[in-house]
Amino acid sequence: MSTDAAESDEYESATPSRALEIAFAIVALAFTAGYLALSTQIHLRREVAAGQIDARFWPMLLGVTGVVVAIIILVFAITRPAPGREDTERIQPGGVARVVATLVISGAFVAVWSLGSVILFGYRIEIFPIAAALLMAALMLVYGHRRWLSLIIYTASVTAFIYVVFGMLLRIPL
Repeated sequence: MSTDAAESDEYESATPSRALEIAFAIVALAFTAGYLALSTQIHLRREVAAGQIDARFWPMLLGVTGVVVAIIILVFAITRPAPGREDTERIQPGGVARVVATLVISGAFVAVWSLGSVILFGYRIEIFPIAAALLMAALMLVYGHRRWLSLIIYTASVTAFIYVVFGMLLRIPL
């Protein structure tokens, strides 16, 4: 066995990158700050008495926690040397395309879901179950799932579970 073949079989880890760590921290801070801002805009059907928990409490708590953690990550990224990434593989072929496809599919899901419902042939059709099933099926295909029967069964059962629990039992408008 030649040394070139032995070297090609070796694991190549990703190189440490301070810029990547800082960029991740900034993106995390922007995302969580946006989440926190949106959580303050949650419409309440009725205001609660002082000291009671309303629908904004948990989203705001998660948003504040996320902002604090993102700030800590940013401080660490700026003040400490970039951590070693020996346990992280280099970007694989097709990895960037999968991330972009995931973002596009997720954006399309949010856009379609915002319609709420449509009237078709005199019937009101809820968009969420259809959009959620298509989202899961598309993401499973992007990430390599190819068995059609399990794709259909999994997406239908998970979508039905989410719709029943959140839409019907908890009466959260989807």
